[in-house]
Amino acid sequence: MFNPKQLILAILILLSTSNAFSQLGFSHEIGIITGPVAFKSDFGERNDFSTNSGNTGFGIGLVHYINFAYQADCNCYTTDNYFNDHFKLRTEISYNKTKLDHHGLFVQPEQTSADADRLRAHSGEANNFDIGMQLEYFPLSIRSFQAFGYRFAPFVSLGAHYVSFNPKVSTSYLGEGDPGNINNLNNFYNPWSRPPLENPIDVSGGSTWSVVSSIGVRYKLNTMADLMLDLRGQYYFNDWIDGLNHQLEYNKYNDWLVWLNVGYIYYLD
Repeated sequence: MFNPKQLILAILILLSTSNAFSQLGFSHEIGIITGPVAFKSDFGERNDFSTNSGNTGFGIGLVHYINFAYQADCNCYTTDNYFNDHFKLRTEISYNKTKLDHHGLFVQPEQTSADADRLRAHSGEANNFDIGMQLEYFPLSIRSFQAFGYRFAPFVSLGAHYVSFNPKVSTSYLGEGDPGNINNLNNFYNPWSRPPLENPIDVSGGSTWSVVSSIGVRYKLNTMADLMLDLRGQYYFNDWIDGLNHQLEYNKYNDWLVWLNVGYIYYLD
């Protein structure tokens, strides 16, 4: 279940960490990011192109950076050391949403069984609110980039996000008994719930942690702004993000996503 106390604690930790670095006089950047999300879950057939292309959504977020290379209180560059010139600390609040359906071999038109009908009738939606931090590494000098030594600055990042998830599940299956009821397991793919397997459907939502890694590049627009392109992979420490968690042998991994986002970053000081 969703625990608001844990979310509040995560927010307080992020704010206190950012404030601690701010007290040291480092400069700040803010920005907005958005782009398409490919959600990898228990919906659809693994490694199937139609699943990968069909279960896509969107994400949007606000980002804040601590720039260690520049000292805002003295309007000067910081002491020349490797960490200050190659790392930034990124704080993010973001939201992503993806509509989910079953794709692949088992729902092709030639599949005429009742279970194929159940899969075709089953749909879902992943809704996730993220807050977290990533440490970004720039192989090239941040100081040189800010001084227009080059226009492009590639980077990689690694971090952790706290996630509040609120999935939705529906079925339009018109079988006998109780059509459309998500609490009636007869409306869903039968192999998922055969004894001793547990109920594969849960839309109660909750919270979890995730690990986030990305590769990207910045483009210098002017002295005060950059464009950013960022390809992210995010792995959740939970398999209920999509509201579906069946226990068949081919369910080997928790839910995860790939997010390609573009961003506009503005230098505050």
